[in-house]
Amino acid sequence: MLMTFIGVPLSVIGSLMHWSNIVLFIIYCLTIVALASYMGRATESLAIVAGPRIGGLLNATFGNAVELIISIFSLKAGLVGIVLASLTGSVLGNLLLVAGLSFFIGGLKFKRQSFNVYDARHNSGLLMFAVIIAFVIPEVFSINMNETKTLSLSIGISVILIILYLAALFFKLVTHRGVYQPSTEKVAHEEEEPEWGKGRAIAVLFIATIAVAYISEHLVHTFEYVGETLGWSELFIGVIIVAIVGNAAEHASAIVMAFKNKMDIAVEIAIGSTLQVAMFVLPVLVLVSLFFDTTMPLLFSWQELIAMVSSVLLMVVISNDGESNWFEGLTLLAAYLIMGIGFYLL
Repeated sequence: MLMTFIGVPLSVIGSLMHWSNIVLFIIYCLTIVALASYMGRATESLAIVAGPRIGGLLNATFGNAVELIISIFSLKAGLVGIVLASLTGSVLGNLLLVAGLSFFIGGLKFKRQSFNVYDARHNSGLLMFAVIIAFVIPEVFSINMNETKTLSLSIGISVILIILYLAALFFKLVTHRGVYQPSTEKVAHEEEEPEWGKGRAIAVLFIATIAVAYISEHLVHTFEYVGETLGWSELFIGVIIVAIVGNAAEHASAIVMAFKNKMDIAVEIAIGSTLQVAMFVLPVLVLVSLFFDTTMPLLFSWQELIAMVSSVLLMVVISNDGESNWFEGLTLLAAYLIMGIGFYLL
């Protein structure tokens, strides 16, 4: 609370008085994380009312709202490399860091935690489609294409991804709602009281999102200076720094849910957020980039692609049994650290 009420005014004053970019970068990042925690608490309150699936979707959506806002301002500034890197970092962060911490911290309290195995398998198929097919195919086919054809391919794939994502939501929330859902889950959620009422939670989400949009616009302008001063590459800033700041809401929410043994919501936040980034946020950004000076084709570096594909395969193998423990969490965290070191040294 203190960081929010101090950070927002400091962000405004600092930007108007042109403080050092390093100082502003730190203030902006901490303030966005603090605002994200409010968004997390608000979505958690709404999740208790709405149930685990819609709750997980809300957490993922408002968590990704921060990243979407940062990415749009980055695109406007022509920082395509940072946008693609931050989306790579979001996939790695959700699948390895968020899920890893959730499994690890929840596993320290409970020897064995379980979540909906049907959802896990359904999500595994979508993850493999979204990352392995939709991201690798453009890279392979674009080798023999010019820029115009590559962009056309990216637009086509983006539209298909958005349609399939909306179809996946329709499948889970409408046509097959409750078909694969354990009946024990409903009871657990009805007994818990939300921290905030529905009206207050929505108001907090709205105000926090506006504040995040304002700060994100100014944060983007500090990237180049911070990278040069600290010796960080554009790839490292995007994959690690922007991704962690942009996904702070989900990070906190998923870990809290795992500690409360609500693994269905924790897993839905981690994997649901990854799917939303890959199948909705990224395609939307490709289409939005058409209105800016610099367009963004759906092309990642080979390092980014291999890191994302490895993360997906590891998560699919670990989560497909519908159970987790602290050692599986530690394995995911170890994978994240290995990739983090690699991106830092690039």
